[in-house]
Amino acid sequence: MDSLYALAYAVAAALACWESGGLKNARIWELAPARSRYRIAANVLAPVIALSWLVLLLPPAISLARSATTPTLDSLRLPCAAMVLCVVHAVVGFAVGCRIPRIIATPIVAVADWIIVAFTVAVQPYWPRHVSGQFGIFGIGEVPRLVTVVVPVLFAGGFAIGLVILWLPYGWRMLRVVVAAAVAVGGVFGAYHTAEGWRATPPMTGGHVTMTCAGSAPRMCVPEYNARYLPQLQRDTASALRVLYDAGAVPAPPRLITDSYTYARTGKPSTSTGWRMILTGPVRSGDAVYQIVVRSLHFRCAQVDTRTAHSVWLWAAMKTGQEQQYRKYRKREDQDLRAQELEEQVHADVARVLGQPKAEQAAWVRRSLDTCGAKSR
Repeated sequence: MDSLYALAYAVAAALACWESGGLKNARIWELAPARSRYRIAANVLAPVIALSWLVLLLPPAISLARSATTPTLDSLRLPCAAMVLCVVHAVVGFAVGCRIPRIIATPIVAVADWIIVAFTVAVQPYWPRHVSGQFGIFGIGEVPRLVTVVVPVLFAGGFAIGLVILWLPYGWRMLRVVVAAAVAVGGVFGAYHTAEGWRATPPMTGGHVTMTCAGSAPRMCVPEYNARYLPQLQRDTASALRVLYDAGAVPAPPRLITDSYTYARTGKPSTSTGWRMILTGPVRSGDAVYQIVVRSLHFRCAQVDTRTAHSVWLWAAMKTGQEQQYRKYRKREDQDLRAQELEEQVHADVARVLGQPKAEQAAWVRRSLDTCGAKSR
């Protein structure tokens, strides 16, 4: 949906500009007042705003209907903020159409609005993207804080309210100009001051998803939509960690392994007794046990020799029945001549180690994890 924000705003601004120009060409504003000018503008902008909302809401609505998913109140924050911004952009486009011929202004407004909003994701510092209304992608269980959706409304809304004040049919013109300028500048500086210190990811909260847990030693928790995979996953994980523990490769397994996808950017770090790992994708693809096996092998130095690392991973994969997953990951990497030569060396090292007694294998893997270098072989 992130690609629809700029399009919806551009549609609202461009069509509002065109409709405003039509009223100007018809000299509506020169006629004797029978209705409020704001009511006339609202009647003209209603279908424009409805169309821009349709651009925003129709694709996700179809997706939700196909998956039989009911949106939550938290999930409506971004769409509601974007709908308000469509109204704001329509007001700005309407004001442009009142001053510039629509045949000239409409295409310029459409292109400029889209570019100004869409391209903010590719610039630094980060605050332009946060005030533009071009909301990013949020993960499962992540919810933007209210300040995240208020900032773009404040930024663009200041301009829109200022234009509405300028359009008041009564009062001193100079006073209206001063008040409109104050509102616009206040909105801009307020939004800038709020978002200036944000990083690429705006303020959010995580963990807004129901978790399901099963088993013990380790107990595993995943989002409930992955619950059908959990019993088998927990059994396979416990078995793999037990094999590695018996082989002397790892200490006591953690008491808890939690899927951290919903905490990836905002959650607590892992500890020695409880791990947080991104398992949502691996659970569905069947790679979760291999990921846990790799996670359990702690190299105790900053720089790890590539041959040593792959030898330890392959040894652990073969001991726990995850050799196919290891090979799948290796196929994703560049398979040039050097990579093929390394793989041959790794398989030779592991074949030699597997032919040794259990105590010598345990000594080899502990030495490999401690030294991380070629001398461990």
